[in-house]
Amino acid sequence: MGLLSLGTPLPWEESRQYSEHIRKNGLAQLINMFNAAYNRSDDKYLWGDEVEYILVQFNEKLKTAKINIDKDYILEDLNKSGEMFELAKLNNANFHPEYGRFMIEATPLKPYDGDSIDDYLYVEKNMNMRRVVAERALNDSNIKPLTITSYPLMGVGNFTEPKSEPNGNASRSLFLPDEIINRHVRFPTLTANIRKRRGEKVAINIPMFQDKLTSKNDESIPLNRGLFPEDEEPSLGAAKPGHIYLDSMGFGMGCSCLQVTVQAPNINKARYLYDSWANLAPIFLSLTAAAPIFKGYLADQDVRWNVISGAVDDRTPIERGVEPLRKGHEYGNIREDHKDHVQRIPKSRYDSIDSYLGDLQTSNEQNQEPSYRFFKESLNDISPPINELVLKLLLNDPNKHFDKPLASHFAHLYIRDPLVIFNERINQNNEQDTDHFENIQSTNWQTLRFKPPTQAATPDNKSIPGWRVEFRSMEIQITDFENAAFSTFIALIGQAFIHHPDVLNFYIPISKIEENMKLAHKRDSVLNDKFFFKKNVLDDGYEFGEFTMDEIINGGENFIGLIAIVKTHLKNNFNIELTKDDPEHSRLYYYLLLISKRASGEIPTTANFIRSFVTKHKEYKQDSKINDIINYGLLEKINRISNYQNENNELVEFFGEELSTYLIENKLVKEQY
Repeated sequence: MGLLSLGTPLPWEESRQYSEHIRKNGLAQLINMFNAAYNRSDDKYLWGDEVEYILVQFNEKLKTAKINIDKDYILEDLNKSGEMFELAKLNNANFHPEYGRFMIEATPLKPYDGDSIDDYLYVEKNMNMRRVVAERALNDSNIKPLTITSYPLMGVGNFTEPKSEPNGNASRSLFLPDEIINRHVRFPTLTANIRKRRGEKVAINIPMFQDKLTSKNDESIPLNRGLFPEDEEPSLGAAKPGHIYLDSMGFGMGCSCLQVTVQAPNINKARYLYDSWANLAPIFLSLTAAAPIFKGYLADQDVRWNVISGAVDDRTPIERGVEPLRKGHEYGNIREDHKDHVQRIPKSRYDSIDSYLGDLQTSNEQNQEPSYRFFKESLNDISPPINELVLKLLLNDPNKHFDKPLASHFAHLYIRDPLVIFNERINQNNEQDTDHFENIQSTNWQTLRFKPPTQAATPDNKSIPGWRVEFRSMEIQITDFENAAFSTFIALIGQAFIHHPDVLNFYIPISKIEENMKLAHKRDSVLNDKFFFKKNVLDDGYEFGEFTMDEIINGGENFIGLIAIVKTHLKNNFNIELTKDDPEHSRLYYYLLLISKRASGEIPTTANFIRSFVTKHKEYKQDSKINDIINYGLLEKINRISNYQNENNELVEFFGEELSTYLIENKLVKEQY
């Protein structure tokens, strides 16, 4: 969830006075970070994943499944000395807070070694043990840490355990109580500051799935509540007809995802990896689609991404290029002396990337023009807004560590205001601290994140992480098997890119990646849509075409397919010829088989599976709504599948005959404590 500091967070009215101070000093910290680590090289290919759980409390008697908001204390148990901490450490597990009290994030305590095939085969076991440790810490058989992207009844009636009311001052939501928000002071302050800067509550409108009896409007919106001035916003135009209206950060940041971060050998290979992963982000958003329900309604889309994008959208009406809901609120609550310099900002701070970094070959030394392998500046064809002063300062940096693509990347991040400033951290040592930089960096939530090392990461200090890239678009999957499959795939293909920087060329115009992000949101985009993709990744040309998901993953007449690239990499670098009969490496074979079958449509995406369950349920009234009984049945089924139980042939329905048979026969056994 980004930077967590201890101290006193400033409300927006005070925080905004320090925006330029944070940007100025954050930029100085960034330059110092580059000065320290720019020439660092030969780092190991280390990587890790992030899995996020939603705590669901089942009541078999009442047939309800609610999110639990009073077990968040287990994070303290898991991170301080004691039985649970030792159990987590023993199983190489690390637990972190997330936005919601009902959420847990878990990562491996130590990163995986990307040069060890044993570590790729260990990922799933590590995920499995994280879930076991979380269940042990919860110590309640009725509460399950489910890896679901979105909780279906978020914001519907009495959906929390214990009960809470939507009357909190931080979010002022009509639907979500502030009690769902993490207790750390950063989170409610962040929620309130986004609303205050914007000058209105966030307004997320998700197209509603249109069934035979679906209402033309969101019928869940309470009218004339009158608790806060913002309560009238839906009637002023914040809620759109035919859409599901969401009005709080919790609807987005209460979603779970699957992320992968890798350490590249040096800065140039990190930049190349970032660019090579760029168009995989929308592809794997579509392929991992798992969120077809929001606020008790079936949506006419399958993923969470634009929900989170809207949930943290702090742009004022004039920055968004729209009329304010109330006259005089065009500038929201930005500083008076900044109003003359307001830019039109096309996107939220949570969105897809806007530019490539460039696959730099030669150092940007004095009087030397940068040289790129495949990148050319015309591929950055979106022209996002930038902070011109930051761009100028980076390009004129005497150490010449920032060429134009790299400087433009950071200059784009620096158009944003810092959202949470801690009073105790206003003044920092820019030679050692990075909080001001991270205040900007960590609240630009994009499909990829380029992560520079700290000032301590000098070339001779390998104990500090080096140049890293984070792959952020994937939706969390129901089982550890799936999450391990997708994480491993992304890590392996990332390693293939790094090992072959002069061979693999995935560049297409960045505007086409933007179009792919829109396609990835569509219902059943895996089956029904074609995505822009490079035709021949083995040449230095730029011809691209439109491909089905099956062709991109499995290959076709005009493209070899991503699976073929991973298989070739396994053969050339690990001497592994994948087959189902290889007892040592068969798990990797079935990981690729899962991804292959999802791409071909032979087995459903999670979103398709969930939607099918709802529409076939006897309680469903063809009105796009789900009730407590449907929600309970769905989450019970998901819980069974997460444990590889084939009750009523559910595992076969989800995975197909071949994969389900394999998983039943080769299920990882949960150790007993």
